[in-house]
Amino acid sequence: MKIVQTEDKSHSLFSEQYKEHYHSTFGAVAESQHIFIEAGLKEIQKDKISIFEMGMGTGLNALLTMQYADNQKKQIQYTAVEKHPLSEAVYSQLNYASILSLPEKYFQKIHNTAWGEKIILTENFTLYKEAGDIQDFSHQQKYDLVYFDAFSPDIQPYLWTKDIFETLFNHMNDNALLLTYSVKGIVKRALKEVGFTIEKIPGPKGKREILRACKK
Repeated sequence: MKIVQTEDKSHSLFSEQYKEHYHSTFGAVAESQHIFIEAGLKEIQKDKISIFEMGMGTGLNALLTMQYADNQKKQIQYTAVEKHPLSEAVYSQLNYASILSLPEKYFQKIHNTAWGEKIILTENFTLYKEAGDIQDFSHQQKYDLVYFDAFSPDIQPYLWTKDIFETLFNHMNDNALLLTYSVKGIVKRALKEVGFTIEKIPGPKGKREILRACKK
């Protein structure tokens, strides 16, 4: 794993295994804020929100969501699955807490709390994370919002299939949203086949468009 500084000064990682960056080099925080918070979380008009993240990765999306929950006084239940959890040697170097002006302890807790246990990080944000493959994950609740943030379809094609999206669709509430950065044809087709209504919306810097899918 190689730590890189992106254009907005926030860190990302480059995976030597997959030969791909975890975030846009134009700005890790800016990208996640745009796709998952602005285009996703802010669209959910509920005081209690259940979120599923496919690919917890660096924990940036979870941290941004925790910050939003506390600022907006929303009760958020956050579930994440991650096949390749980061080591402390890696996540302890990431600068997201300082970039977001948050106490470092919260970011560290996102990573060092126990896997497979529900943890209350703040009075507004509860985290449940599981180390493993989404294909083996047993969903115990329904979600209002899905952050689909796996490596690209070229790198992990088995994650961007009709079967995976169908499982998520069946565990989402009516009018729930799924956000992803990929607008590839195979992704759009799989989402449509499952029953999602999809729309392409403007992306963050360096990416013209992203996808937002809705379970009507």
